[in-house]
Amino acid sequence: MSEAPTPENGTSTDQDRVYTTLRQWITVGRFLPGERLKIRNVAADMGVGQMPVRAALQRLAAEGALINVPNAGVTVPRLSLPEFDDLMQMRLLLEGEAAERGCLRLDAAQIATLQGWSADMAAALQAGEAKRYLDINDDFHVMLYKAAGSPLLYQLIDTLWLRAGPISNRLFDTPDASAVLNDAHDDLVRALAQRDSAAVRRAVERDIFVAGQFLRAACVDKKRK
Repeated sequence: MSEAPTPENGTSTDQDRVYTTLRQWITVGRFLPGERLKIRNVAADMGVGQMPVRAALQRLAAEGALINVPNAGVTVPRLSLPEFDDLMQMRLLLEGEAAERGCLRLDAAQIATLQGWSADMAAALQAGEAKRYLDINDDFHVMLYKAAGSPLLYQLIDTLWLRAGPISNRLFDTPDASAVLNDAHDDLVRALAQRDSAAVRRAVERDIFVAGQFLRAACVDKKRK
């Protein structure tokens, strides 16, 4: 007879839910590079037992989203400059492709939603609400890229986001960032309204490039350590 689930050991459904939530938190930059994730603290934040959290953290470590450090538990990885540059190049290629494809498949209601989210991101930046900006930005790009109709392409992009997520909230270390971060989104929604797929691709590439210039300074060059 199998052991009945308890709040501590959880069920496979609990473990999947915890894994999905933690993965999303990493992707949107809830945790900082180098941060140590303590099982009891994460479990308390999520209102679950420690076992499903431990299983989810180990699963994420196996994917490379986290690092097992001897005698220190699980930490969020830091990106070296070469790793960051490689990541940005791959994002430019894959996200540009997904945006160009998605432009031609979005319906009018979806385009209107993206236009509204672009305005919401501008308002979040104006109010200094970094978390709100990043959350809406995630929704914005998910809708655009999923419209491309390629689950494999989206899966590859999602894997890159998982690596880039922890450094993403360093965007706001520089006050100048807020003044320009949404410019590419404004260009993007105008291009979407005209069904100009090439312009949509350029706008996405600009968005990634501009954010990357601010984030690059936050990377750690491992060769110097």
